[in-house]
Order: sequence, then structure tokens, then C-alpha cells
Amino acid sequence: MSTRRTTSRVALTAAVGAWLIGTAQLGVAQPAPPPPAPPQPARQAAPIELTGQWVAIVNEDWRWRMVTPPKGDLASVPLNEEGRRVAEQWDPATDGACEAYGAAALLRMPTRLRLRWQGDERLVLETDAGRQTRTFEFGSPSSPAQRSLQGHSVAKWVSPPPPPGGPGLVGSDGGPRRAGGYLEVKTTQLTPGWLRRNGVPYSEAAVVTEYFARFQAPNGDEWLMVTTIVDDPRYLTQRYVTSSHFRREAEGGRWNPQACGAAA
Repeated sequence: MSTRRTTSRVALTAAVGAWLIGTAQLGVAQPAPPPPAPPQPARQAAPIELTGQWVAIVNEDWRWRMVTPPKGDLASVPLNEEGRRVAEQWDPATDGACEAYGAAALLRMPTRLRLRWQGDERLVLETDAGRQTRTFEFGSPSSPAQRSLQGHSVAKWVSPPPPPGGPGLVGSDGGPRRAGGYLEVKTTQLTPGWLRRNGVPYSEAAVVTEYFARFQAPNGDEWLMVTTIVDDPRYLTQRYVTSSHFRREAEGGRWNPQACGAAA
């Protein structure tokens, strides 16, 4: 390349740079980026449909879920020494107590679920086993007044990122998203309860994180899978992770509410 051509290119680059700097110094208005779209209400932003009635399909851990295990059966739960000590104090006379129906273990019961919207920012989950009700709050959740068996649950939709260059669908933030996704729920403000009906404990310091996902089987059945993670620094040596499966059924069919009893 000739010296003259190189010099001309350098001069052009310098001139463009000087023009840009001068424009900024003169305060010439630049086009403002478009404002972000307002977020959609949680009900409209839902990437999957969870409402309706679901029945638990106990396809794992049958001996701990369908019947009350004997005292001292602590297998597979990562209890520390204090947790084992508390579990060994369980009184079989308290079998059926409401401590077994807290948020950390409720969905491990052989139960039916009903999910429904209460307005646009609250999803309500009811069970016939123990007759429990949980509320998942989206948006700006309220602060709980006190601890409870079902605690305080904050929810959000999680959607896959949009495909590169593709239009996708509209997500909860107004931007594009892929079809599908899942619900994440984090629950705190719990009162102490049991991870199993034989008194395996979790404390009021426990934090429960759940992931609700829906899928369709080859035969057309609709399934709900709930992965539950319990973190409890008081009684557990590590996270306690379980997965529970539910199949959609006709709403109203075989709904049989049974209240839990009071601890002795």
C-alpha cells in the first residue's frame, strides 16, 4: 500500500473521530433507546399451565410415603447428630399430626392438588391430604406477619432464553422467550415440621425451594413434576432433594379432603 493511501486513511479516521467528539461536546441530542415494555402480570406471563387438579403418582420411596415408617427409619435423609436425636424422640401416638404436612414435605404425601389463580399475582395450591392451602406470591410479595406451617412463598416464572434471531414469544419482562419454562418457588418463615411422618425433623430455619415443571407423556397424559430442595442448617448436613410426580385428572373427581390432627 502506498504511503499516500495510508496517510489518507489515517486522516479520514481522525476526521470522523473529531466529528464524533465535537458532536458530543456540542450536546447534539442522540436518539433515545425505546423504553422497556411493562412487565406482564404473572397470570398472563405463565409459560406453562399449572391450574387444575393433579393426583400424586407414588413411583418412588413408597415405604416412606404411602405408610408411616417405623420410629428410627431415617434412611436417605442427611440428618446431623442433632437431627437424629430429635427424630428418635418421635412418639408414634402423634402419627397424623399436622407437622407432617408442612411445606417441606406436603407434596410427598399421597395427595391430590388443586391449583388456581387468585387474581393476577397469586397462585393457590390446595391439597386434600391434610387440607392444606399454600399461596405463591409473584410481583412484590407482602411480608408475612408470622411463621406458619406453609410459610411464606415467593414465586417467579423461569423461561428459556429466546432463540438467536428468532421472534420467540412474549416473556414476563415484555421481551421475547421460548415456549415452555417452569415455576420456581422459595418458601421461608416456616414453623418446625417433619420431613417424614415418623418425626424426621426440619427446623424454623429451613428454606424450601421448589421447581414445578409440566410435560406430556407419549399417550397424551399431562404430568406435573415437582423438585423440592430443603436447606436446613440446624438439622441437615446437606441439601435434601426429592422429586414428586402428579398426573392431571378431571377436576372435582375423587377429591377427598382429610384434615390433619393436632400433635399430642
